[in-house]
Amino acid sequence: MATTRQADMSTDGALDGHLGGNAASIRATARALAKVESAVAVVLVEGISDQIALETAAVGRGRDLEAERVVIVPIGGAHAIGRFLTRLAPLGTRVRLAGLCDLREEEIFRRGLEVTRVGSPRTRADMEHLGFYVCVKDLEDELIRALGAARVEALFDSQGDLRLFRSFQSQPAWRGREPEAQMWRFLRSSSRRNLRYARLLVEAAVDRDTLPRPLDALLTVV
Repeated sequence: MATTRQADMSTDGALDGHLGGNAASIRATARALAKVESAVAVVLVEGISDQIALETAAVGRGRDLEAERVVIVPIGGAHAIGRFLTRLAPLGTRVRLAGLCDLREEEIFRRGLEVTRVGSPRTRADMEHLGFYVCVKDLEDELIRALGAARVEALFDSQGDLRLFRSFQSQPAWRGREPEAQMWRFLRSSSRRNLRYARLLVEAAVDRDTLPRPLDALLTVV
C-alpha cells in the first residue's frame, strides 16, 4: 500500500540519518519545505519524532498525506516557529497552517503566532481554533498514557528491549519511580530509540483506538 511505504521510507530515512547528528533533521526539513509550494496544508512540528508520529497516525487512519498534499515540516525546535511562519506567509490563505508542540513550548508557539500575525491566541482553545495543538506534557507522555504502562512494557518486550528497560529501572536515579516516568525517560535517553518508538507507539495506539487527542484532532483539521 502506497501510504504504508511512504511512512516506512520517511521513518527509515530519519533513523538512518540520525546517526549523523543534526544532518537528519536538516534533511527532513529540506525535503518537507520542497513540497510546501504545492501543499494545501502545512503542519509545523518541533522535530522528526513528531513528524514520524503524525505520518504513522495518518497511515493508520487510512490516509495518504502525500496524495492529499499535506506536508509535515519538522522545524528543529520550538524557537524556530516564528521563522517558519514568516517563511510560509507568502503562501497566503491557500494553505492551511497547523502545528503541534509540547506543553513547555506552548508559550513560544503562542508568541510566534501572534508576532507573525497568524492570530492572537490567548488560550489553548484559541490556539486549537488556529489549528495548533499542545501535547501534555509531550508526545511521549501522551502516548504512554494513551496505551498504559502494561501495554508499553509489552511493546518493549516484543521489540527485544525489555531487558534493557529492566536494567534502566535498576539505576539509582530511577529505581522506585513510577513506571510511566521510567518509560518516558527510557524512550528519551536514546534519540534512535525515541524515533523508532514514535512509530511503534502510535501504531499500537491506532490499533487500540486510543490515539492521543492532540494527534487525533490535528489530523482532523488538515
